[in-house]
Amino acid sequence: MKNIFVASAAGAMLAAVLAVGAPPAYSAEHTLLASPQTVNFGNFNAANKPALTIASGDTVILEAATQIDPAEIDASGVVPPSAVPQFVRDIFRDVKDRGPGPHILTGPIYVTGAAPGDVLEVRILEVEASADYGYNTQRPYSGLLPEDFTGAWQRVIPIDRKTKTATVAPGVVVPVDRPFFGTMGVAPPAKLGRISSGPPGIHAGNLDNKDLGAGATLYIPVHVAGALFSAGDGHAAQGHGEIDVSAIEANLRAKFQFIVRKDMHLTWTRAETKTHWIVMGLAPKLDDAMKLAARETIKFITERFPKISREEAYMIASVAVDYHVTQVVDGTVGIHGMIPKAIFTAKAN
Repeated sequence: MKNIFVASAAGAMLAAVLAVGAPPAYSAEHTLLASPQTVNFGNFNAANKPALTIASGDTVILEAATQIDPAEIDASGVVPPSAVPQFVRDIFRDVKDRGPGPHILTGPIYVTGAAPGDVLEVRILEVEASADYGYNTQRPYSGLLPEDFTGAWQRVIPIDRKTKTATVAPGVVVPVDRPFFGTMGVAPPAKLGRISSGPPGIHAGNLDNKDLGAGATLYIPVHVAGALFSAGDGHAAQGHGEIDVSAIEANLRAKFQFIVRKDMHLTWTRAETKTHWIVMGLAPKLDDAMKLAARETIKFITERFPKISREEAYMIASVAVDYHVTQVVDGTVGIHGMIPKAIFTAKAN
């Protein structure tokens, strides 16, 4: 069992009191810090031991490390060595079991009562940058244009956490006021064993969706007992598509709330913001991802609004739903559909 870091407890919670659509009246707050004992480097796996065990409804303040070697930050001279958190140096020094993916994931978090067939509701309450630097990297023969960019390139980028901006090139200042985790997911089915953190899938994972920042909620199908949620791959800023294979990769700190939903059953991850429902399509080819996102749209609308026919839902998808290319550089590509809540005046199911 990995180390468990608990900051405070707002009250005990019995396993029998599992949430169904709403958090329990009493919950605990925990803090899970990134360390060599509380991260998995580059993989999701049902066999990974929990770093923290919580009850449904609990909140967790989670810190995650970005995946650039601190030696490269030091060599850049962009920020002083003191800007690199010690836990990042500890992880790169001590964690030898890495791969097959590149991401440093804090967790997993075991949510008591979560079982295969349930849905884990993940409320993203707060997200902020936790260090004064980020970086962007381009690997040879990768990204959207491998034939055009055949060399390695990398830039360490200073982050001004007070103004929430980052100067990425001379005269180019990018806002970093909506940071998000590129990778948030649960363990895949045990039969899949250890899988890369690179491609997203039925476990969610490397979604790289900038709409999943503070205020958004993820709904992830559960495949193993406890769900085993992990997060990492922090992004201070990213455009939809993430075409050069990275964002402004950054260290992040966030506050999540986890709720076991036994009244929901999903095949694919969905999400929600204050203004939109979000459906996702993930597939090896962009056309197939688009078709999956469209089918998920139709399924969502007809299930939530039973009086709407499939033909009407197809029409709504065409006239009112915006489909975005989430990312095209992770092997499995993504499309997500933004369904505006405001257009639905009828009462939902």
